Order: sequence, then C-alpha cells, then structure tokens
Amino acid sequence: MATARPTVSVFSHEKPGEATKKGLCMPQVFSAPLRADLVRYVHRNMNKNKRQATAVKDQAGYDTAAASWGTGRAVARIPRVPGGGTHRSGQGAFGNMCRGGGMFNPTKTWRRWHRKTNVTQKRHALAAAIAATGVPALVMARGHQVDEVPELPLVVNDGANKIEKTKEAVALLIGLGCEADLKRVTDSKKIRAGRGKARNRRYIMRKGPLVVHNLTKEEESEGSSIVKAMRNIPGVDVCHVDRLNLLQLAPGGAFGRLVVYTEGAVKRLAQLFGTYKSGSALKKGYTLPRAMMTNTDISRIINSNEIQSVLVEKKAPKVVLRQRKNPLTNQSVLGRLSPWALTVKKLGRKAHEKGSKVQQMVAKRVQKNKAASKKWGKKSQQFHKELQAAYAVAPKVEAAAADEE
Repeated sequence: MATARPTVSVFSHEKPGEATKKGLCMPQVFSAPLRADLVRYVHRNMNKNKRQATAVKDQAGYDTAAASWGTGRAVARIPRVPGGGTHRSGQGAFGNMCRGGGMFNPTKTWRRWHRKTNVTQKRHALAAAIAATGVPALVMARGHQVDEVPELPLVVNDGANKIEKTKEAVALLIGLGCEADLKRVTDSKKIRAGRGKARNRRYIMRKGPLVVHNLTKEEESEGSSIVKAMRNIPGVDVCHVDRLNLLQLAPGGAFGRLVVYTEGAVKRLAQLFGTYKSGSALKKGYTLPRAMMTNTDISRIINSNEIQSVLVEKKAPKVVLRQRKNPLTNQSVLGRLSPWALTVKKLGRKAHEKGSKVQQMVAKRVQKNKAASKKWGKKSQQFHKELQAAYAVAPKVEAAAADEE
C-alpha cells in the first residue's frame, strides 16, 4: 500500500519552483494497494490488442508440379520436381523436410491475437499504477531522475493548460525539477539493433514524464493548449485524465512513471475512483481495492504480545535413531546386531597367537581327528581284504553248484 499524505502541494506554472498557498486533498486512489502482479498481467493482455494478423502464404512451398516417382527406383517416395537440365529437377518438394517445401503447421491469420480483460481488473491495475506515481522509491526504481523534483505526486495549477509554445512547456518541466529526466531521455536515443531499423522503428528512446491534464473537448479541439505544446518534447507523453492508459502509466508492465498532474486532473481523479466508503461517483459499482494487510511488518506482528500469548510452546524435536554405520567395518554396530560375532572375531584373533588356549584346543582336536582317521583306516583296510576274499570264493561256489545239477 502506498503511504499518501492528507494533502498535496500545487505548484505555480509561472514560478514552477514555488508552491501556491492552497493545497489539494489527496485522492484516496493514491492509497490503493501496489499490485505489481496485476499491473503486469493487465499490461500484457492490453499490449496484445494492437497486434496485426500475420501468417505465411497458404500456397508457400507448393508452387511446383511435383509428383512422386513411386516405388521401384530405390529412392524415397517424396514428390519430386519434374523436368531436367537444372539442379532443381528431381529434388524433393512439398514436404516440410525438403528445401523449398511448405512449413509444418503453418501460421494462420485466425490465430487468437487479442485478449479480453475484466473491466474491474483493468480499473484495479490502473489504480495501482496511479498510486505508484506518488512513491518516490518506485519512480526512481523505474529509472527516472527525480533528485530535483520537489514533491511526488507532482501537481501544477491549471494555468499550465494555457501554455501554447513548446519552449514554455520545456521551461515548465525544468522548473518542476524534470531537467535531469529530460536529459536522460535525450541521451538514450539510439538506433535499434535488428531488422526493426527497416520497419519504420529505426530509433529507440527511454520514456520521460507523462503529463495528465483535464482539458474540455472544446479546449482540446482548439489545438492551442498544453497538448500541442508538449507533444514535440522527446520522451514526454500527454494524456487526458478520463482516458488514462495503463500502457502509458506503466510502460513495459513496470509501474512508477514520473507523472505531472494538473490541478483539475487531481480533482477529477477523486471523482473517478472515489473513496473506500462511498465508491466511485462516475464508475458504476466500482470501489477501490483494499489491501489484504493493513500492517505489512510481519516480524512486528509475529513478535507482538497478542500473538505470542496464544502460541503453543516450542516442542523439542523427536530424536530418531537411524542405523547408518556399516556393521562390517564398525564393531559396535556389529555387536548390537550379533553379539556372538564379536566373540567369533576374538577367537579368530587368538587362533593366530602362538601358545594360546585356542591353538592348544585346535591341536588336540587335530590329533584326535588323526587318531580317529588312523583307526578307521586300519578297519577299512581289513574290511577291503575280507571283501576281496569273499569275491575270490564266490566263483568257485557257483561252479560247484552247477556241477551238482
């Protein structure tokens, strides 16, 4: 939300550096919330509404009597240019993969070029852009040189509407402290990079002050007014307060332009946008947008006694034990997983110690195994001998039995 003063000073057009005795009540539109996102969205949609339809020719890439050669020639079946005697004959045509062929998904003139935006959205964006013109930080952030400007929003009395000469208009802007901004605009003029140089937009230049007036139709039709005087100054735009344009108030979608209001224009703003209580007198059913927060100091709100008294005490974090160590390399983790594994490791280490109980136990076991194997070896030899003797007797017994038969 832009912080607005209750009154605004009105400067004289004859002596621009001096303020007149009377001041103006600040319109509440200068207190509207600064919605940069809304301004950017509406500006993007409005900026699309001046585009002209463009597309490729519907017959582009199909201006030859190409036909496919068919199958059997060991070439692709793409249509090929007829004739002979040139490189072009026999080349592929029509396809988007061919040189000189039609493009894939060609652009059409019936594309949706324009965008509709809600009327209330546009009004809210305009209110935010107007409020930003009264914030010096936003005006400076946009690049304007306002070191010599006495006050923002900058208001000049209605005598400026009678200025007819450009020289007088320049003197008025310089007296209001806009000389540095005018010089910035003049120094920024340069030739555009790219093809735009050949398309009637050869030069580019920064934006300067915007002059908002409240002339009647008769005064505008006469031609000898502030509009005619200001129109030839580089970077300076002129706009009627009833026809305020977001494209001028927030060029490029960035609000905070340096604006010079006339006294009548400021009074008219109060009627156009109204107040938070009564709403607008000229826009039916419109009320200024309200800020979501009246106090944006979040740290002060959180640390206030009202908030801190109802907060729940901070809870201690719950400790979660997670097994992240490798039991193959970490003995403590291995012991938690398998206590006997540590005993096995310990016995394994002692087995290599000379004269240890483990070695003695192993030696006894080895001797016992050798004695057992020797004993069973003798028994097995005796068994084999008896078996061989039995096999030797068997044929004789069979032969005797056959003779008896």
